Amino acid sequence: MTEPNSPAPAAASANGSLIDIRDVRKVYVMGTNEVNALDGVDLQVRAGEYLAIMGPSGSGKSTLMNMIGCLDTPTSGSYKLRGTEIRERDDDELARIRNQEIGFIFQTFNLLPRADALHNVELPLIYAGKPAKERRARAKELLALVGLGDRMHHRPNELSGGQRQRVAIARALVNDPSIVLADEPTGNLDTKTGQEIMALLGEIHRKGNTVILVTHEEDVAAQAHRVVRLRDGKIESDRRHTAGAGPSS
Repeated sequence: MTEPNSPAPAAASANGSLIDIRDVRKVYVMGTNEVNALDGVDLQVRAGEYLAIMGPSGSGKSTLMNMIGCLDTPTSGSYKLRGTEIRERDDDELARIRNQEIGFIFQTFNLLPRADALHNVELPLIYAGKPAKERRARAKELLALVGLGDRMHHRPNELSGGQRQRVAIARALVNDPSIVLADEPTGNLDTKTGQEIMALLGEIHRKGNTVILVTHEEDVAAQAHRVVRLRDGKIESDRRHTAGAGPSS
């Protein structure tokens, strides 16, 4: 829900990108040292893309994910989401953007342990001020979508790892976000369950969502249609391919 007098986001950047990152740098001060987590990154993502971000530890991939998700802002450079310059937004506006535009899926699920699946999925709608009847109906719809219609009153400790990740996916989708951000979505799952979660993310993409995932697993990245590799805070390569076929040369 847009607050009165808050700036409405434009449909897209001038070049048609949903995400438009230009010469973004992120510098962290560690004692007397400066760490360039991102060092002049340029990245454009159009609506409906399926993108994987890869790189070794310390490459900047988590920093880039946090930047895209409006959990952090650049030290310098430009990041526009739907044409809105993120650096110019205050904390309240960034919180609204995250709630309206972005669905997060975390490796550690980030579920409330004492709340059942239904309440966990409802949370973004509570923050958005939706009426109780509407949000419960929407949460039930999403739990059914991810195959947990019969588990909605189970708490996280009563669910398997794969089921908990499905709850997290339902929560990420409940506000109908423009972008789904998945950080190592299969990292805590066995191979078979991980494949099921990736199939679900593929279905989410086919329904029109922009999906961006961070992963260190080549077989997971191969499910995306575009793979961006980072090293030392810079983009090392950016390749498109047919999902499941591996990157083209």
